[in-house]
Amino acid sequence: MKKTRRSGCPINLTLEVLGDRWSLIVIRDVMFGNRRHYGDLLRLSEERIASNILADRLARLVIVGLLSRTGDPTHKQKGIYSLTEASIQLVPLLAHMGAWGRKHPLASREFSIRAELLEKGGERMWKAFMTELRGIHLGAPAPRRSVLAELQAAFAAARHPRSQPNEKKGFTSSVSPDGFHPA
Repeated sequence: MKKTRRSGCPINLTLEVLGDRWSLIVIRDVMFGNRRHYGDLLRLSEERIASNILADRLARLVIVGLLSRTGDPTHKQKGIYSLTEASIQLVPLLAHMGAWGRKHPLASREFSIRAELLEKGGERMWKAFMTELRGIHLGAPAPRRSVLAELQAAFAAARHPRSQPNEKKGFTSSVSPDGFHPA
């Protein structure tokens, strides 16, 4: 059964594929968290996606060509999800969305650090990241630089900042530099 589109507008067509509440979150977790299994996507979801919603979004993203699924050789019932070229090309869009989200809804430091690095790194960093993602997900040669490792290290450091001694009271603080409490 073919779905009727509202219009041929490119923004509308993009929203018809990505405009639900969870699709970009799932792609983000595969892209930036390198979460490739259903269980990892479910267990490590910061937004606590429900299992039925995750299963539906994964199936839908495979159907529309933004993810591919291959069998996991270690377990017959498990699958490994990979980004496709179409989803890898979303890196600039996600970088712009992250930059916007850092400025307007006032995101926490820990969750905005990757967006900040991508914004500052600009197109050069996005292209390097896309090249790396092609190596991870599409079997292309791996580049020397790992943008993913840089982003993951920055996220880990922002998520678990070292406690700084409180000079006056001798307490330690787990408050990040922007005043938000890490989870």
